[in-house]
Formats: sequence, C-alpha cells, structure tokens
Amino acid sequence: MEKFKAAMVLGAVGDALGYRKGRWERCTSGKKIQEELASLGGLGAQKLDPDNWPLSDATLMHITTAEALVTDYWCLEDLYRELVRLYVEAMVSLQGRAPDPATVEGCVHLKPHNFLLAWHTPFNEKGSGFGAAAKAMCVGMRYWQPERLDSLVEVSIEIGRMTHNHPTGFLGSLTTALFASYAIQGKPLVTWGRELMKVIPRAEEFCRKTIRHMSEYQENWFYFEAKWQFYLEEREIDKEGQNKPSFPDRYDAEETDKLYKRWSSEGRAGRRGHDAPMIAYDALLAAGSDWAELCKRAMFHGGESEATGLIAGCLYGLMHGLSQVPPGLYQDLDKRERLEELGEKLYKSASAERPDSWRTGISPDASKLRKLIRDRNCHPVLRGILESLLHYLTQDLPKWTTRNRNPETPGSTKRQIAKQVWRR
Repeated sequence: MEKFKAAMVLGAVGDALGYRKGRWERCTSGKKIQEELASLGGLGAQKLDPDNWPLSDATLMHITTAEALVTDYWCLEDLYRELVRLYVEAMVSLQGRAPDPATVEGCVHLKPHNFLLAWHTPFNEKGSGFGAAAKAMCVGMRYWQPERLDSLVEVSIEIGRMTHNHPTGFLGSLTTALFASYAIQGKPLVTWGRELMKVIPRAEEFCRKTIRHMSEYQENWFYFEAKWQFYLEEREIDKEGQNKPSFPDRYDAEETDKLYKRWSSEGRAGRRGHDAPMIAYDALLAAGSDWAELCKRAMFHGGESEATGLIAGCLYGLMHGLSQVPPGLYQDLDKRERLEELGEKLYKSASAERPDSWRTGISPDASKLRKLIRDRNCHPVLRGILESLLHYLTQDLPKWTTRNRNPETPGSTKRQIAKQVWRR
C-alpha cells in the first residue's frame, strides 16, 4: 500500500517540478533549467508548496481518473459514465492552468446526460498529445494483476479515447497503464518495452471490434509501433536476452534535449502520446533508483517536462517508494492528503475480489431490439432510445487490421515503411 501512495504523490512531485508554475514547462533548454535549479540551491533544497509549485492540469486529470476507478461501479460502462461526468466537471478546475488543448476538445464531445453514447467521441487528428498517457498510470494500479490484462487494455484505451481519440494518444494511455502494472508485478524494467510491443496486437484486436471507421486510424497506429520499435533498437533492448540498455558516453542536458527532440514528432519533446512515456521510461532505465538522476532526465529537460515528470515519478514510486526522495519535495505538496488517500483506495480496490466489476455489460441483441421497436405498446421515448442504440450497433465495422496497412505500396516491406515513419 505504501508504494501505491508513494506513486500518486511522486507523480505529482514530478509534475510540479517539471511545471514550476508554467515557467519550466515553457522553457526549451534543459541546460538553462538545470542552471536555474542550481542557483536556487539544488533539488534537495526545494520545498514544494501549492503557491510556488502548483500541480498542472496533467496531475489533476490523473487524480480525476483515479477518483472514478475507486468508485463502486458494477460494470465498465458504469465506470465510463462516471469518468465522463468527472472529466466534464474537471474542466472548471483546469481554468488558469493552460490545459492540454486535446483534453479540452475531447471533453466538449463527452455527453454525461446521454446514457447510451456518453463517452463516444469522434476521431481527432489533433488528439495525439500526452494528456491520455499522463492520466492512465492509475489504471495500471487498479488492474495490475496479469489475469486482469484484458480489463487494463480496455479501460486504458477507452479512457484515452475519451479525450484523445487518436492512436498516438490512446496507445500512450495503454503504455503508462501497462508500465504501472509491470512495476507492481516486479517485472524487470528493461523488459517493459518489449512486453508493450507484445500487448499492442491485443489492443488492436479490441479496437477492431469496438471502433468504427478504422481507416482513419491506420497510419497513425503504425506510427506509434514504429517509434517504439526503433527506440528499443536504439537502446539495444528489442530482443529477448538483451538486458543491458546502451547509452551514449556523453549524455548531458544539451545532448538529452537533442535526443528527446529526435524521438518526438514535431520537435517538442514529450508532447505526444508515444514519446512522453518513452522519455519517462528512458529516464528510469538510466537513473535506476537514483531520484536526483531521474529528475535531471525526466523533469528538467526542454520539452513537456511536467508530463514526463508525472509519468516517471509515479512509476518510480511504485518501484522504490519515498526512501530516497528529500522530504521537502512532498511534505507540503499540493493535494498531498488527497493523493495518498487515492493511492490507498486504489490498492484496496485492486485487492478486492469483485469479478462482476471486471465484466463489461451485455451487448443487446439487434433482432430483439427491432422486435421491441415494432411493438405498438412501446413508449415513444423508449422507442427513440432503442432506435438510436440499434443504429449504433448495426453500423458496418470495416474489416481492417493494422497488419495490412499500406495497400498503396505493394512491394514495400514493413521495415521500409517503418523507417519512413521514424524519420518524420
């Protein structure tokens, strides 16, 4: 339980450090950030408080997600409706914190008063940001056991799609949820990336069954996979038995910024759903249990340091707890008591044996729906609801799979296409 509490707290610490009231979040030079930190007395001298080191929107969305996960929901659809309600309400608390634009846009499409379609949002070309990844570690904490992998995959994807309905966005939420579960399971850190690549086909299968108009997702889905595959190859940990990551001899702040930018899709490190978890994971690999080194790599760089700091801090807490973290960084932290309470509740919820809560609802039978709609005694209001449900259920599902992504380029191998994606 203590590591669950530490994870929620240190995630917020990482966010507050990387954010620094928006000052460091907007800085594009990790070297300048680290020089300014040194002028303030160094990391150990800092005392984080709500006024000078507030939490960003990323942690508030992580808190909101955790609050829904610890409710007594009967099925996953009930969980999703509760998340929709809380996400829409959270938009008020995010005022003044420069929230992730994709999160705001996604919440506009959420319908808390529509029982059937509350969380169904359209594909969003701009929904590839880090916001989905930064709020999903608590999903992995709630469904950390290996036998709950299917629930983890479904919930992480659905909560990602609510605000970031784009593969780069919602696969980011799958990644951070998986990594949190691996941390609790005690899987060797160096294997997490390989394990992620094994789970992506399972995520694809889930999406193929539940997402309509999959053609919109094709290239973007493969982009996420290709970025991660090349990252693992660069660190020489892509194959079984490769358990020692390869890092360059020179790895100072300037080199780190250059490397992180290369991993990104538009030059701003950590801005997207693929590279925010990637930077956090890389920092964990390099730092081990050294908290100060983790902060240097995940919280104090020239990218979206609040998002990478939140992810890295949370995962560090699950693995190592608070023992190596200076107390001043968390004793007066904004919302500390609330974070600790959520960590405790997540631990208890994950430990409780409630099989019915893990099941999704029963899918209605289309033929029975038609029979009910034709019934003359059916109330007009109910008939309208049933007709909407029938229309939703009977839309054609395209027979698309990401294993057949590029019909326009016969003769191109998967590797050739991946290299084109990686260079973008």
